[in-house]
Amino acid sequence: MRSKVVRAAFAAVCLLAFCVGSLPATAGVSTMWRITKDHWDPSDEKGYEDFVAALGAEDCWTLDACLKSPANPYRHTDPRVTFFVDCADVPYLLRGYYAWKNGLPFAWQSAMQSSDGPRGDIRYSSGGNRVVGRESVPATTSGVPAIPLLFEVANTVSTAMFRHDATSDSPTLFTDMYSPRLDREAIRPGTVAYDVNGHVALVWKVEPSGRIMIFSSHPDNTLDRTFVGREFLRTGPELGSIFQNWRPIRLVGARQLASGTYVGGRIVGTPNEEIPEFSLEQYVGNPPVDPSLWAVAKFVKDNEGMDFYTYLRARLSIGDLEYKPVEEMHVMMQTLCQDLRARDRAIDISRIEGHTQDMPQPDRLPRNIYGTDGVWELYSTPSRDARLKTAFKEMYDQTREFIQMKEIDAPRLRYTGADLPRDLLRAFDEENAACPIAYRKTDGTKVRLTIDDVIHRLFKLSFDPYHCVERRWGATEPGELASCPDGAKKTRWYEAEQGLRNQIDRTYDIEMDSTVEELEQGPYGLESGRGVAQAPEVDVRAFLISHMESRSAQR
Repeated sequence: MRSKVVRAAFAAVCLLAFCVGSLPATAGVSTMWRITKDHWDPSDEKGYEDFVAALGAEDCWTLDACLKSPANPYRHTDPRVTFFVDCADVPYLLRGYYAWKNGLPFAWQSAMQSSDGPRGDIRYSSGGNRVVGRESVPATTSGVPAIPLLFEVANTVSTAMFRHDATSDSPTLFTDMYSPRLDREAIRPGTVAYDVNGHVALVWKVEPSGRIMIFSSHPDNTLDRTFVGREFLRTGPELGSIFQNWRPIRLVGARQLASGTYVGGRIVGTPNEEIPEFSLEQYVGNPPVDPSLWAVAKFVKDNEGMDFYTYLRARLSIGDLEYKPVEEMHVMMQTLCQDLRARDRAIDISRIEGHTQDMPQPDRLPRNIYGTDGVWELYSTPSRDARLKTAFKEMYDQTREFIQMKEIDAPRLRYTGADLPRDLLRAFDEENAACPIAYRKTDGTKVRLTIDDVIHRLFKLSFDPYHCVERRWGATEPGELASCPDGAKKTRWYEAEQGLRNQIDRTYDIEMDSTVEELEQGPYGLESGRGVAQAPEVDVRAFLISHMESRSAQR
């Protein structure tokens, strides 16, 4: 039986490897972490925001590449090191890295305890986790080696660290993060967006329209950029979703040497009540209710009731929230283009580096396909694909809503054209043409796809790392599929996994370790662990064309 105290090093979904070579003969390179300030002041926090924003805006597709790019002003002071990160590592790595480069104190949760008891995966505990251990960067005369320390932090943290009660306020075993107010001052570059289904992203920009842009890493080291949408589930405060900011800390009782270095002392965290931006707004709503009533909380702005996600954009929008539907279509399509290109890189890594398509198909699925370890964690894509499908569905639903808003002259809609469905279709087609996607089949032949092509095969995209690249990209036509080397067993598995491909909800708490026979037999449903029988509608282009044809027929 596992100990009730589960250290994240043994529960980690997010791993970090630093490959360190000999130090380059470059002036200014230092690997020592010396504490020269006893707290982060406003200029440090602003510097960290700018640091994260620059990395988010850079055209880089791994965090290592971002940290070696011109977006990182400290890149020339680094030793030869390769950063390999997954989702939960990113906030800790970047915060720790910035603290190292600026002589700032840094501390972290080193052990978590699940409210569910000794069994189960602490990353997905039903009642959240509490902090039972903390560590910090030692304040010493000559400093401590930074890279091994960052490695230690990364081997400790997991998404379990973010799954804590937002009302927690322990003076000693405090949480690294706090729940922020929902406005542009509190939701900013560096804010964490925690998805309770096992993913962590970092805010890098809040657009004037209130859209929150984020980036995140994956087990295969790929980085993607998208925005906060409905795939980030709002839950009760005990699970810590969605937004979290770094809690202010201070080094107290330390002695400052003539060199400016602090020695000794201990780290204390700022209590919630002393943090101006602390708020339970995302849980208790507006007007606020008791946190235990989060599920029925209402969100009202300017006397207008809204769902949480609309309220969020309204709160973060500069001025009144306005929907410019054609512009929204362009943004959604551009984001999906980035998501698909990131997926392309992930499939390439699975095929070229992992050679998973050459491995034999196991006789069972993992206990849970969304949260596991080993080959499946590194090279499968069920979570990534579920988020992708959710984004496509959100675009479809949003498009339908824009049409409905136009029909009732909704005040939030800002559109001055004469034909909204046609203009939305034009925007869709423009972005579709501007986003060529290509993958190489097993025989080396290149297959070119568009976003619209992917829509038509979205629920055929295989998440299974043991399948050929053609099936990873949803090939069904004989000509495209002819080069796939999958035998009868893998083909049977691919067909049996259709229900799981239809499912866009990530059910981390369901046992899913079925055999192929069990998948084939069903039953199907969200709680079955075998997928759902019917995929949702996501074909935006078909909807717009159908709407225009129906309108023409009625004239």
